[in-house]
Amino acid sequence: MTVKRESQTPAESLNISLETLAFIILKARAFDAQAGVTDPDEGSNASDDRAVSVLEGQRDDPTQQELRVAIASLTEEEQVALVALTWIGRGDFDAKEWEAAKSMARERHRGPTSRYLMGMPMLGDLLEEGASALGVNLTDIEYDDLYQTGEE
Repeated sequence: MTVKRESQTPAESLNISLETLAFIILKARAFDAQAGVTDPDEGSNASDDRAVSVLEGQRDDPTQQELRVAIASLTEEEQVALVALTWIGRGDFDAKEWEAAKSMARERHRGPTSRYLMGMPMLGDLLEEGASALGVNLTDIEYDDLYQTGEE
């Protein structure tokens, strides 16, 4: 359990590792970029349709599954913080209302958090806007830590 010191900033009380948050944002953006399943039995040649179907969501979409698992694997407090962060990014609360946003997220929690969040358009952008409002910059983490290939 994380104990909140009186001098703790909203960014410090986030309770989610910045790497995990950056991963969720990247997966959310990839998920948001996809269109819905339009033709699941489509049999055209990918080179003929310029591989547009890559942007279509699939029923067994690994990006959707990875995002759902990443959110579901968070503790309840981390999920509360993620919802509050989204609300700040959406403009429902401002950074000064961080504790109130978390309190409301705790009160309104019903069902899977992943379903609620994944139903929001532009989730990745909302999370990054919320993080930015709290003074958290994820730019370096997104690219340096999450996209390392191990090749030198």
